[in-house]
Amino acid sequence: MSSDPRALLQELRVQAEARVQATAAILDELTHDRESSNDDDEHDPEGVTLSSEWSRLTGLAEAAASELRQVDDALARMDAGTYGVCANCGRPIPAARLQARPFAEYCVACAEKLGH
Repeated sequence: MSSDPRALLQELRVQAEARVQATAAILDELTHDRESSNDDDEHDPEGVTLSSEWSRLTGLAEAAASELRQVDDALARMDAGTYGVCANCGRPIPAARLQARPFAEYCVACAEKLGH
């Protein structure tokens, strides 16, 4: 990963967008499978049911979409000149926090206080 914050965010954006597209494609395929199946998969003792797989994939899709939004928000803050500044207290977000969580919007103290 790059040490340049914009390049790092752009890398993360590409990865998150790929996960969004991949999970959407799998969910589309699973939707087709669910519609064409007359079986009651909830009572199949073998393997993963379509419903549980649907739930798992939906969770993954939502997490990827959330990360994509966070990265886009961070890129927008970068363009606005507010990247690296806590959205709550206005103090600089420590470089170590931004390195660990490049789309951080709050300093550690405010994130803990706000439950982020």
